[in-house]
Amino acid sequence: MRSSRLAAVSLVGVVVSGLAVSTAVPASAGSASHAAAGPSVSSSPAKRRTLTLPAPRGRYATGESAFRLVDDERPDPWTPDTPYRELMVSVFYPAGHTGDRPFTRQLPPAVAAAVGSAVEEGDELPAGLVDWAATRTHSAKDAAVAPGRFPVVLYSPGAGDPRDWNVSLVEDLASRGFVVVTVDHTGEAPGVQFPDGHMVGNGPLTAAWAQAFENGTTLAFFTKLMDARTADTRLVLDRLTSLPGRLTGAMDLNRIGMLGHSAGGFTAANTMYGDPRIKAGVDMDGTLEYSVKPDGSNLSEVALHGLDRPLLLMGNSSAANGSDVHRESSWASFWQHQRGWKADVTLDDSAHASFTDAEALLPQLADRVPAATLAEAVGTVDPHRAVAANRALVASFFDRFLKGRDDHLLDGGASKYPITFVR
Repeated sequence: MRSSRLAAVSLVGVVVSGLAVSTAVPASAGSASHAAAGPSVSSSPAKRRTLTLPAPRGRYATGESAFRLVDDERPDPWTPDTPYRELMVSVFYPAGHTGDRPFTRQLPPAVAAAVGSAVEEGDELPAGLVDWAATRTHSAKDAAVAPGRFPVVLYSPGAGDPRDWNVSLVEDLASRGFVVVTVDHTGEAPGVQFPDGHMVGNGPLTAAWAQAFENGTTLAFFTKLMDARTADTRLVLDRLTSLPGRLTGAMDLNRIGMLGHSAGGFTAANTMYGDPRIKAGVDMDGTLEYSVKPDGSNLSEVALHGLDRPLLLMGNSSAANGSDVHRESSWASFWQHQRGWKADVTLDDSAHASFTDAEALLPQLADRVPAATLAEAVGTVDPHRAVAANRALVASFFDRFLKGRDDHLLDGGASKYPITFVR
């Protein structure tokens, strides 16, 4: 969650956060001129590009199952006439055997249409260049679970992102022996689809943000956003035991971690502050304060007081919006007050979206998209090395604090990855 660019954002629509503009809330999908920035491309599905996700590197095959969770006691925060809160989650897990089960798609077709359009417009990509519904995961739908009991890790996406926008990272973690639960914070992403087929978009939240920005009530808006996300996360934690037995039998609920990108990183730290069930967390480029421009004026409780459990900070290196404990006020405060283990690692030559699937997918368009456009979205770091670094850091952290296995990557010595440890 990098809120430093909010003031420069048009409030017309929503794009996946971190692509072209990085925001604490859904950012603008851009103007019509953005959509026209690239060459005209046929919208015929047969001529669209299919992008591929990198294969996970762990020892296990992986499976994926999706579920709807409902809190009947909490009205939806963005559509108050809905008297309940409903979420979609996906569970990625070590699979015993996949048989002939098909691999799942990264984005269901209806979600792909909404998200893909927002990505194209916000990142000045040629409209219709990509078939966003064609990208497949490496996880077999509802495959049998591998024998054993595995630590559980929750993933919270950036504001405006769908839960499916970090599959390359969560699949890899699952392949290394973790059960990973990705959470859609309904009303934020351009589209969330539920099992009965109905879709929920983000119109009400976008309108609420526009009003808050105009009225100078952004602090209240950010507080509401993060309170909703924290409540969503607690609902997921509460409902883990209600998932099918084939999954609950594989979950070790005494070993729970959480990671998130942007607003999701803030969500991880925020939830940890009030919920001891989460033993370790990773904040990927997420500010810890409620401000349009992070300046230390509206620090969160976790920034003011720190945690008694481990938290890894992973920041980008861009000149304008890079984050580390020397440039990000909320991180500096957290660093000063953190009582548990801590580390701050910068991904070299990166941008805000380098911690998402954008890093793996968008560079595949290099022959049709200007290099400057891609650099604005995901930096200039080699995408294969960036993906490998993100995977290695996250796996090393959770291996260390949820499995008791330390490969010493996070000790801060010389590394084969494009990373810098901030001292």
